[in-house]
Amino acid sequence: MDATARVTSGQTVAGSLSSHSSQTSSAWFDAGVISIILAAAAALRLHLLAAKSFWFDEGVSVAIARLDWYNFARILWRREANMSLYYLFLRFWLHFGGSEFFVRSLSVVFAIASILVIYLLGRRCFDSRVGLLAAALLATNAYYVQYSQDARSYTLMVLLCALSSFYFLQILREPSRRNRALYILTSVLAVYAQFFSLLLLVAQWLSLSMLDRGQIPRQNKNNWRWIAFLIAPIIAFVGTTGAGPLRWVQRPSLKDFWVFGLHLTGNGGPLPLLGYAAACIAAVATVWGNRTIQRVPWESWRYRFLLCWLLFPPLFTLVLLLVKPLFVPRYFIFCLPALALLVASGLTRLRSNWLIAAAVSLILILSLRGIAGYYQHDIDIQRDDWRAAAKFLLSQAEPGDALLFHVPMGRMPYEFYVSVLASPAPAPLVLYPHHGDRITFLDFVEKPNDMELARLLLQHNRAWLVLTYAESPSGQPDARTNELSNILGNIYPAVEQHDFPGIDIKFYSMK
Repeated sequence: MDATARVTSGQTVAGSLSSHSSQTSSAWFDAGVISIILAAAAALRLHLLAAKSFWFDEGVSVAIARLDWYNFARILWRREANMSLYYLFLRFWLHFGGSEFFVRSLSVVFAIASILVIYLLGRRCFDSRVGLLAAALLATNAYYVQYSQDARSYTLMVLLCALSSFYFLQILREPSRRNRALYILTSVLAVYAQFFSLLLLVAQWLSLSMLDRGQIPRQNKNNWRWIAFLIAPIIAFVGTTGAGPLRWVQRPSLKDFWVFGLHLTGNGGPLPLLGYAAACIAAVATVWGNRTIQRVPWESWRYRFLLCWLLFPPLFTLVLLLVKPLFVPRYFIFCLPALALLVASGLTRLRSNWLIAAAVSLILILSLRGIAGYYQHDIDIQRDDWRAAAKFLLSQAEPGDALLFHVPMGRMPYEFYVSVLASPAPAPLVLYPHHGDRITFLDFVEKPNDMELARLLLQHNRAWLVLTYAESPSGQPDARTNELSNILGNIYPAVEQHDFPGIDIKFYSMK
């Protein structure tokens, strides 16, 4: 080998080593940054985790998870199939602890995992810089922090929707049997975690109509068939129950959508909302091309996919307003990863790293302000204070007192606090809802028998009535409140009222 060849070979080896060293350094840098983001996300979510009382829905979550297997299966099929996967996880989680902090920590675990997944999704869709920025945005989003501290299925929903989208992108590039199986699995589990996740799958399907046909795997139709087969029980449940479980949803106004935008962008006011909107426009402006919908290659399509993920679910419910109002803002929290990815991509289009750093710093400062505001007051939850109400009842009740709940499921958060407060005094006897010594699925859906209830009340000198969600849309007491008040008023001459956030307690006595 002559000298020139040896020099060329040496340069090639040196270049290869240098490239490998650079990639290794970048990988270590990314690992360090994402670790810091995850640690910060955990700290923000564990801080004051048990400071606020369980609200109505959280108490229902625990009550469902504590049922025996027979009643657990019956309540899921009869009424609460939505979030069934979360109830199953919570059921096993409760074997290791039952405090407010521990119960809510399951949602924190799902939230931390989802932030890691959005980093991987951003790296898969764009690059590691977008992934890191998106993870930071999600980690410091006040709306997501709130529902990370909530004993409900929302962070599990976000996690599984992010995983579904990750493997959705994976099978477009590498349609292996493993990737297809993981896409089907995570997509199906997402729907079992929260029914509204089905809108993401529809958005994914719609987005494929804008991707070059040559980049769509031939096996894709089989994926949809498997998903449809595996979620058939949910379709059957919805078909038999209809929209009954959502009859409480009110028709939204234009202001409600504006407020939803403020919440989704971090509870920091109009400035973050406008900044997020500007970043999203910057992300998609240069790649959208013609105004007509046409099939485009991957590089342009990925933005359209994220827009479908972000916009289709809420817009679909707008169309459904003609039939039934279904717009519940927290049900669309699974759109947050798409928003974070678009904003992160838009931020990286700024011309200098200094501008990017300044913009990200401003957003993070406003996000932390939004989180501080959430710690003081919930963003969009009307939190009923069951902790204070249960403490009051347990401290004021006497042996032989009767207890009634205006809403049957109102018994569930009360029973949770009976179990954790461990009061030495005997708890009042629950007359409604009541089907035995242990809670059954019938206690969630009990139909009142007012004649039998009046007969039982005559055996008690004192009675307590717990009212929650007791007003009609007009602001007047609802029909059930009036019925129970009349029954008790005809038996007991004396009545006192004690008010708590979201809960009214009436005390009836013979004197």
